[in-house]
Formats: sequence, C-alpha cells, structure tokens
Amino acid sequence: MAKTDSSSGSAPEDASADRLSTAPVEETGPSGAGSFGGVRRPGLLGALGWGLREATGWLRWFWRQLTSMRVALILLLLLSLATIPGSLIPQTSVDSVKVDDWKKGHQALTPAFEKLQLFHVYSSVWFSAVYILLFISLIGCIVPRTWQFVGQLRSRPPRAPRRLDRMPAYATWRTEADPEQVLARAGRLLKGKRFRTEPGEGSVAGEKGYLREAGNLVFHVSLIVLLVAFASGQLWKSEGGKLIVQGDGFSNTLTQYDDFKSGSLFTPADLPRFSFFLDDFEATYEVTGPQRGTPRTYAAHVTYYKGTDNTPHKTTIKVNDPLVIDGSKIYLQGHGYAPVVTVKDGKGNVAYQGAVASLPLDSNITENVVLKVPDFRDKEGAKDQVGFTGLFIPTLDERTGTMLSQFPDLVSPGMVLTAFHGSLGMDSGVPQSVYKLDVSKMKQFTKPDGKSKLSQLLRVGQTMNLPNGGTLHFDGIKPWATFQISQKPGDGPALAGAVAAILGVAGSLFIQRRRVWVRAVRAADGSTVVELAGLGRSESAKVPEELADLAAALQTDAPPVPDDPSTSDAPPTPDEGADTTEPSESSEGARA
Repeated sequence: MAKTDSSSGSAPEDASADRLSTAPVEETGPSGAGSFGGVRRPGLLGALGWGLREATGWLRWFWRQLTSMRVALILLLLLSLATIPGSLIPQTSVDSVKVDDWKKGHQALTPAFEKLQLFHVYSSVWFSAVYILLFISLIGCIVPRTWQFVGQLRSRPPRAPRRLDRMPAYATWRTEADPEQVLARAGRLLKGKRFRTEPGEGSVAGEKGYLREAGNLVFHVSLIVLLVAFASGQLWKSEGGKLIVQGDGFSNTLTQYDDFKSGSLFTPADLPRFSFFLDDFEATYEVTGPQRGTPRTYAAHVTYYKGTDNTPHKTTIKVNDPLVIDGSKIYLQGHGYAPVVTVKDGKGNVAYQGAVASLPLDSNITENVVLKVPDFRDKEGAKDQVGFTGLFIPTLDERTGTMLSQFPDLVSPGMVLTAFHGSLGMDSGVPQSVYKLDVSKMKQFTKPDGKSKLSQLLRVGQTMNLPNGGTLHFDGIKPWATFQISQKPGDGPALAGAVAAILGVAGSLFIQRRRVWVRAVRAADGSTVVELAGLGRSESAKVPEELADLAAALQTDAPPVPDDPSTSDAPPTPDEGADTTEPSESSEGARA
C-alpha cells in the first residue's frame, strides 16, 4: 500500500492519489526468532530487557495481523462456516427432543459430537472464540481508519501537479481572458459542484467524494452493531409457547408456559408483566377448488392487560401480525379444537369437567384426544383411575370408512374414544405429557358381552357409559390457539445495523473519491493557457464526464481562441518551486 510522503523534496510516483483512501498501511516486520529483542546485553538485566522487547514485539506483530482487513475477512468467513453445523445438526436450545432422537439414531457419532459441542454450536467455545476475535479485529480496523478519515476531512486538497497532461482525464485550450478571472470562475464552478477547493499559485484544486470512505466506516461499524445485537439477543432472549382454549388466559410467568427457552444471562425478573385472555378465535377456509381446506382467515381476538394496569385492551392477533407488549411479541402459531366433556364416576360425582385440548395430526385438524381422570370411584366406591384416548374429527364422513377429517372446519364433528382403567402412573412423581396415555398398567374396558373392546363414536350431546358405572358426556367444542411469546432485545439494533450496512456498502460502491485541478497561466504570446485535469481513485467514466462539464461551463467566461501555429503545443512549465506530484496512473487515460 502507498504511504504518505509530505516532504516537498520528494514526489513518489503515486503521491497524486495520496489520501484518496483511509485504509491503514500494513506494517511489515521481522518474524524470525529474536528479531524484536535486538542485541542481548550480558547479565540478568540484559536478558530481562531482551525478553521484554521480544514479547512486546511479538504482541505488536500479532495485533497488527489481527486488526488487518485480510484477517477480518478470514474470520468473517470462518464465522459463516461455523454456522453450518448449527443448521444441519439439531440444537439443544431449539428442540431438545430432536436432539435426543438424533442421538438415538447416531450412537456412534454422539460422543464425538458432544465433545465438539455440535449440539449447542452458538454457545460453544470455538464459535465464541471466532466471534470475539472478529469483534476485536473489526474494532482494530475501524479505529485507525476513523482517525485517518477525520484527518482527511480537516486537510485541504493538494496543489496541482507539475504535468497535468499526464492525468487520466485532461483538457486544455487558450483564451484571451485573464488568468485571475479564469481561476476565480473555476473556483465558483467547483464549489457549485460541491468540491472542496484550495487556491494555489496559478491554479485551483478541488476534491470531493469523502463520503465514500464514510460509507466504508459505516459498513464496518454496522457489522459491530450486528455482532453486538446478535450476542445480546442470544444472551438475554426468552421464548416460550402456550396453548390457550377459548375463555382461558395467560399470565407472563415461567409457570404458565408449556415450554420455555432462554439465554444464559436471562433471569425471570426480565419477563415483562402482562396477561391476556382468548375471547374468540375466527378461522375460515377455502371450500371449493384446488385450494379447498386452505386457511383464509386466522384471527385470535384477545383482551390484554399491561403491568399493574387493570384497564382492559382489546385487539386481534393474526399470523405475521403479533401483539407487542413492553418489548415482548406474541405470535399466533396454530389453531385447533378442544372437545368439552363431563366425566362422572360410578357414584355420580363429577370427576372431570372441562375442555380437552387435542393436538392436530393432519392439515384437516384430525386430532389426537387424551384425557386422564386420576380421581375416580367405581359403582362400588372403590378408587380407580380412568383414561380415554382416541380421535376428534371436525368433519366426519362415515361413508369414507376412515376416521379422518375431510375438512378443517366444524361441519360434522365427531369423537371416537376408547376407555381404559387401572394405573395412570401419575403417582410415581415422574412428569408425564398430557398428550400421551401410558396404557402399560391399564386394561381396556369391554362391552357388556365381555368379549369386544369398548370403543364408541360420540356426537355432541351423546354419552359413553362405562362398565364400572361411570359416564363421559360430550358437552360441546371450543376452539384453541397456540401462541409464541418471545423477547429478543437485539432485534431493533440488528435491524438498524443491517440497514446501515446496506447504506454504507451503497455509499462505498457508488461514491467515487476524485480530484480536479484547474491551471491558468499567461503564455509568451499574451494569451492564457487553461489546463484542466481530473484523477479518481479507480478508473471510471465519471471523472472525464465531470471534467468535460466543467470545461464547457468554464468556456462561457473563457472562450477558446485559435492556437497560434508558431506557438509550441507544450503547456507552460510551472516554476521549479511548484509541486512536482505525479499521478498514480502512468498510462494515458481518457481526455475530456
């Protein structure tokens, strides 16, 4: 990379492009053993001094390598590659059940994957190391570039080089106007085009495009913002699900969630205080055509309360239209039906009454029904436990011969149940899923003939009679909805960082750093020789076009006159004390 040389006695070949970029100069240093410590003096103090210099030198060398743009790009690539295992391998933080299933199916690979922390990639040591190194590298890149950019903003455009005709874009003509008049007009034109100008002896220098490097800096700062937002979102996030039957509610506490995941720095005190109730659920479906059964309307009408405020607020939550309360977003995830039943024991006492939330098995909302009744007495008064399992079908068509729903709406609802009695296993203290019935210690009820198993199709209003004197009455149907309540503090900064990164990249790509010089000197024949030259950081048609527009505007006040054949074509040479800066491009470029 080019280095700045501000001395007047030397003019490096690429000095005309000096300060067009704020990219830090890469310092190269020795890398052999003992190359930083210098000469080792005899004695203990000499050895200590040499060791300190050697260690300091290696630390500085390591810091220069870490904060170079090359290493930052390598770390960014490594971070992208490190996310691949997290996408292909089930993650404990996302779905622990899938992780357990994967381990059972790949028992030979599981020990190695556990040692490599592949089941929790984003919190692993190696992922965090790459993440932190990239963070440090970006900061080390940005800080020196920022100071250099501030220095460029405070500096003035360099004076005109000695040979403007060697610039990539160049124009010249002779005019009868005075040099001072030409230069004054050129300065006004450059300022009108938002150039920063600097008058010199017999010339005017202009420079613009400083926002190109500002876009570069904005992009790199945005990357840091994205990294910080991603880290904060992972460390303080919380996410949980809840199934709510129509008429029931939810309070934002840990005990209310059906499932819950959180970041390592999350505490229950971080949960905002709110509650809401599901008043009604509205769902409509396409009834004809190839899209029959496709949802058209999913809307949960809720009433919510914020904090300790008892004022009710009514709203509607739709798919991709969450309810936002104090930074928490409540998403509508799913919908189904809950049969409402009343179970009475053999003595006629109500053993269970309420809605039984059931999980859908297909897109037409055929549901798996499980009901456990641990407090039950038979007709003799003996304690017993009863369980029911079966299917709920919103649209039952008995002509098909299958117990599967033909449509997701409640067109012809029915419920097929099988009853068991015995031990539910709920007294062992081992947690059970409410959606699974363990029948290993239970017996299925039989019909009065004692041979066939008891299984019955129920419509709303019908009753199943149990041999031990109990009954199950199908009272009605209520809709339910599942909600995801998530809190990710880094979402806002991440969005701002992404937008800023796009704007920064656009600025660095489409804004060109460029310089223009105008020289006007008196020739031997009394006319004024006007020279214009332009230089950009990279080859672009914008510099010649801009120079041509400037020349056309300047010729209105300094019209060209025919060249005198006796006059030399060579432009006048400035005084020996003038700047001898040469352009970085040695080849001839476009001429305006």
